Amino acid sequence: MTMPHTAEWSAATTRGTYRAEVEDLRDALADAARDGRWSRVFELIASAPHWISANDTRLGGPSGYTPLHQAAWHGADGEVVTRLLGLGAWRTLRTSSGERAVDIAAARGHARLLDRLRPVAHHPLPPATVAAVERRLHALMQEDSHGLVAKHRLKLPPVEILTELADPKLWVPVPGMYGGFKIRLEDGALIVESWSRVVGGSGRRHRITPDATTLLAEGFV
Repeated sequence: MTMPHTAEWSAATTRGTYRAEVEDLRDALADAARDGRWSRVFELIASAPHWISANDTRLGGPSGYTPLHQAAWHGADGEVVTRLLGLGAWRTLRTSSGERAVDIAAARGHARLLDRLRPVAHHPLPPATVAAVERRLHALMQEDSHGLVAKHRLKLPPVEILTELADPKLWVPVPGMYGGFKIRLEDGALIVESWSRVVGGSGRRHRITPDATTLLAEGFV
């Protein structure tokens, strides 16, 4: 499921996408974070790092809360927040209502957490650029997944995440595709590779800017 040294976006939003045992792990993680049982959160992530992460939400859940959002809501100890960040939790990730963890902490009056939760952009982009390339990225992913994004009701990755990654690369596996998308931010543009491991010559590489989606290469997988 994972590609070494590359951050991964879990696009699934509905139950039935993964095996039952994986869904059980996601439920257990969401329950523990909701209840503020942080030792259990860390225990679960350590037990199955290839299947659950600090950025996972409840499958089928409406809120879009990750453990970091729950830590902000609870006003968890700063050490908990630091540990979640060390496990790769994204500060820029937003809930279904558009809130980042820092926004939740501010609204709840947990001022002592704000400095830890405030996003740090290693690769800053103007908001208009982020919005434009994200629209093009999502359109390309819809096209190159051959209907699988719609079939599985996948949530496609926000480009904002890439701006905070020290190494701005993201792997997005697509159920049923036996492959997926590797996305990297490079000089203000996105380089997107897609492929399926069971279809020879399926590889396609595109460059996305706010103004254009350009095919760079194809047939390399």
